[in-house]
Amino acid sequence: TFEHTADLGLRMRAADLETLFADAAEGLFSMIVPDLASVRPGEGGATEQLAFEIDGEVSDVLLFDWLNELLYTFETRRILLTNFKIRFNGHGLAATARGEPIDRTRHMLDHEVKAITYHGLKLERQGDEWLAEVIVDI
Repeated sequence: TFEHTADLGLRMRAADLETLFADAAEGLFSMIVPDLASVRPGEGGATEQLAFEIDGEVSDVLLFDWLNELLYTFETRRILLTNFKIRFNGHGLAATARGEPIDRTRHMLDHEVKAITYHGLKLERQGDEWLAEVIVDI
């Protein structure tokens, strides 16, 4: 993460896009609950496994849509997600994530992420790896 005015940014580097999109999702949830190890689906809590499908070309806009969908899911279902598996197809991405509802006895919440922004949004190939930057409004 990096600070940006009244916002926070995520910067990810990965060898492939699947890993990059999974890392971006983990980064988003690490802003919400800094100790992601406290999210333990299947270990004494209710386990949720969710499937996502998002249409679009592989681009910074698809990354935005992916993170925005995760934030929406968190806000509406109050579920913390982890264990992201991403697969790209000819229509966009298909993903699964595991998680559990917020448990205030184990999950210390940090930032309230209000929105994913287009400001500074970046997804580009750099040599042998991919780089992405996303700024979120907190």
